[in-house]
Amino acid sequence: MRQGGHEMETSERRERGYHLLQEMLGPEMAEQVRATWRRLSPDFEQYVLDFLAGEIWSRPGLDRKSKSLVTIAALTALGRPQALELNIRMALRNGASEREILETLLHIAPYAGFPACWEGLTIARRVFAEGGATPNEASHAEPS
Repeated sequence: MRQGGHEMETSERRERGYHLLQEMLGPEMAEQVRATWRRLSPDFEQYVLDFLAGEIWSRPGLDRKSKSLVTIAALTALGRPQALELNIRMALRNGASEREILETLLHIAPYAGFPACWEGLTIARRVFAEGGATPNEASHAEPS
């Protein structure tokens, strides 16, 4: 019985994580990202959907825009360019403006270092130039 309950919880978290990823990236990009993770490791894809999206990003307390800006700051400080690019795209869909993203990056420069800020700004400007998120996509932001 306990094992069955655990499987159900995992299935529910994975489904919640999958839907959240679709909302934050759009269905097409969510599938592309999942396919990349799956090619790298099916277990990795499941961990991201179950824990990161299904648990951490689904927690109450902070709206998605705030979570996105915090995540951008952390990924910039850690020097994680691939994840940073993906999370900048998600931030735009979660209601963050380009200015808010740039200000987040500038704010962390004295804490994370100017080279980290420089790399973050470069990635952000590239995402913005590629179109980032259209106004219709950005309107999918979770209400505060």
